[in-house]
Formats: sequence, C-alpha cells, structure tokens
Amino acid sequence: MHTDTERCVRAVHSKDSRFDGWFFTAVVTTRIYCRPSCPAVPPKVENMTFYPSAAACQQAGFRACKRCRPDTSPGSPEWNARADSVARAMRLIRDGVVDREGVPGLASRLGYSARQIERQLLAELGAGPLALARAQRAQTARLLIETTGLPMAEVAFAAGFSSVRTFNDTVREVFALAPGELRGRAARSAQPPATPGVIALRLPYRAPLNPSNLFGHLAATAVPGVEEWRDGAYRRTLSLRYGHGIVALTPHPDHIACRLSLTDPRDLTLAISRCRWLLDLDADPVAVDEQLSADPLLAPLVRKAPGRRVPRTVDGAEFAVRAVLGQQVSTAAARTHAARLVTAHGLPVADPEGGLTHLFPHPGALAGLDPERLALPRSRRTTLTTLVGALADGSLRLGTDTDWERARAELTALPGFGPWTVEVIAMRALGDPDAFLPTDLGIRRAAGELGLPSTPAALTARAAAWRPWRAYAVQYLWTVDDHPINHLPN
Repeated sequence: MHTDTERCVRAVHSKDSRFDGWFFTAVVTTRIYCRPSCPAVPPKVENMTFYPSAAACQQAGFRACKRCRPDTSPGSPEWNARADSVARAMRLIRDGVVDREGVPGLASRLGYSARQIERQLLAELGAGPLALARAQRAQTARLLIETTGLPMAEVAFAAGFSSVRTFNDTVREVFALAPGELRGRAARSAQPPATPGVIALRLPYRAPLNPSNLFGHLAATAVPGVEEWRDGAYRRTLSLRYGHGIVALTPHPDHIACRLSLTDPRDLTLAISRCRWLLDLDADPVAVDEQLSADPLLAPLVRKAPGRRVPRTVDGAEFAVRAVLGQQVSTAAARTHAARLVTAHGLPVADPEGGLTHLFPHPGALAGLDPERLALPRSRRTTLTTLVGALADGSLRLGTDTDWERARAELTALPGFGPWTVEVIAMRALGDPDAFLPTDLGIRRAAGELGLPSTPAALTARAAAWRPWRAYAVQYLWTVDDHPINHLPN
C-alpha cells in the first residue's frame, strides 16, 4: 500500500487508525517517522515519504515519533492472511527466530537460501531480515525498559542484543533517547504493576473488535489447570523457548491489557507474539466485514456485532491434541479429557495470582503414554497416539511458518483425521483465514436457520463468495446458535 501515495496521504490527513501498521509516514524535514493516525499536525505532502515497515524507516535514518510511538502499531494484517514465503518469514521473525537462529536458520525453515529470503523481504518491506529483527529488538527493549526494573545490561540481553553497546546505540538511534531517559519518562507517566516481576503492557488492535466470541470461546473451552477466566481476564500458562510464563489478557475498548509473568525475560518477544496470534489482533476487520456483508444472508450478523476475530492458539501441537480429544464429544467432555492429560503429563507451575497449575504437555511428554489408560474409543486412541508420535519426531510440524496446504495433506494422511478436524486445526492452529467447516453441526444449524444450503458441498459452493475470509464467516455463523462460546463469562 505504501506505493499508493494518494491513498497514504488521505489516510494521514484523516488520521485513520485503520491503516496503522499497513505503512509508515516518514517526514524528510524532521527525520521522524509516524503511524498514519499520529495526532500531530500532518506535514506538507511534499515532505512526506512512505515506507512499508518500521525497519525500513529506521534503515533510512528516521527515528520513531515520541508522540504516536509507531513502533507499537498493530502488525500488518498481510502476514497472517498469506501463506507465501514472505508472510511466513515475517511470522518467524516476529517469533524471534532470527535472534535465536540467525538468517541461515530462518532461510532453512522456509526452504530457501539466505540470499533469496533477503531479496524477497527487501523487495516487499524495504528491509532485510536483520533490519526487521533489529526493529523488533528495539521494541522489546523499550517494553522492558519502561515496564520492568531490570538492570539495563539484563534488558539488553533479554531483548536479544549481542552487547550492551549495541543496545545503547540502537535505542538512541531509534528513539532519540538513551535507555535511562526512556525509563525516566515512563516512570513519570505510568504506575508500576502491583505485583513485582509482572510486565504490564497494552496490545493494540484495529477497531472494531468484538470480544464476545473471542474471549467467550477461549473461556468456554478452557482446560482446567492450563487456562481460566478470572476477574474479567483470560489467563493461561505458556511454554516458551527459555522457560515458561503466565499471561492474563483483559479486553478494553481500545486495547487488550496484557500482564505477563515470565521465568526468563528473553521470552518476552515470543510471549507477546503468541498472545497477539492467539487473539488475532493483527486482523483487518473492516476488510473482512465489508466482504462478508456483501452476502445478504450474512450481512445482518455482521451488522449486529462487527469485528469478530478467529480465536487461535498459543501452540499448534497443543491445539491439534485438543482437537482430537474433542472429536464427536461435548465441550465439557473435551475439557475433561484434556485436563486428565495435563494432570498426568504436564509440568507443574506455581501461580500466586490464580488457579493455574500446569503447562500443557509437549508431544515428547505424551509420546510414551499408555493408550489403554485413555478413556477414549479405541479408534480415537490410535488417532491420538499417531498424532503425538508424528509431532514428537518432527515429521509433522504445526507452527506459524507451516505451509497450510502441506499441513492439510499430512494431517489427512493420519488415521482418524477427517475434514472437520483438519480444517479446525488449519483455522485455529495454522491461522488460515480461509479455513471452513461445512460439516460442523453448529454451521449446519446456522445454515438451516439463515436459508443457506444445508449440505456440505452446496454450502462450500455458496461460501466461495466469502473467500478468503471463510474462517471469519464461521465465527459469525456460530453466533446463530446460543452457545457459551459466543458470550463473555460473567
């Protein structure tokens, strides 16, 4: 979009927050870059130039606006709506892969050479993987500086910098303030979290956001010990790269309040990425709702409660296991089965603020489970143990970088994986915005009430007009049935 100058100028003049994260405005006279919705007086058109990423702005010598803080914009919705190599690379960079494995590790995961990935990212984002990772490190450092009391040396290494000197230089270059000055400004304008060791921050999103189905779904399907709804917040444990964490997510009219407790601050970038992915916060609800509203049978559902997101997961392997446990049983029964696995195989954790007790077990911890001890039909035991084996030995990968169609084919080849299970994993674990569930009982009931075709084949044909947003259409169709997943808990 950044190449459409006229459209970008209109967005800046109208201070349209819908375009935050889509592009960035750099002012050549002040050498500052902003988000489109910056509250400052817009610069003259001839002094504006536009970039597709904060990293490109920084690489061109611009520093972040202290007023609108463009580094905290929502991510571009493109990276979660596409399955090509650039989108997958951006999801991996967001998860901190470049910091941990370098550009060769990023390229290896994608099946390309480092030079190919560099060329593709430069062409589309104006910055290579190192510059993109550097911009993310700067944002992580800022969060740690402003929300914790960690010594600056610990902040530097937790954010992924190789040295304190590089950390200091980057912070000064990007924010035009020394790390100590950033902390001083934050201390004057914010209250520290009530609980020591807790990182409190705001997760931005593009409006509108309807929290009912998003948090209602997560709360209604919560696995005891791993997830809970408490005091208006969805809380859960997180298995992370260097340790584990507990997060509390609370919906507000203009942001999601996020409170993170981490055993290792180096996991902050990954934890934030997982939370944004879980809540689908980088979506473009205006584009989604506009297309779905073109169908006269869906339009009333969209008008009634716009901005529905797709509730995802913090771990693809975890969700796949839970999807198998939920085959042909009620939500309550699926939670019970999952809770038994957690108690028997999950790693215990301490939660001073609530009732969370375990991490969801990794596939390796489940690889040796005795199928005879599972209170499941024999065929489903086989499905579960085969899935766990494939996840544990790495022959099946369900990550943010996974190729959607390849994963579908690999899942379909496993015993007991029909279209519903494959598509619900594609929708919630892989993040495919076009995943569709025409055989789902709730979808078929909704189709009958709305006058849509009732057979899976006919409904799929009708749903072609909803592409590439059929996963969002599923969220609206589910609201026709009065189920707890559609309502915030009391």
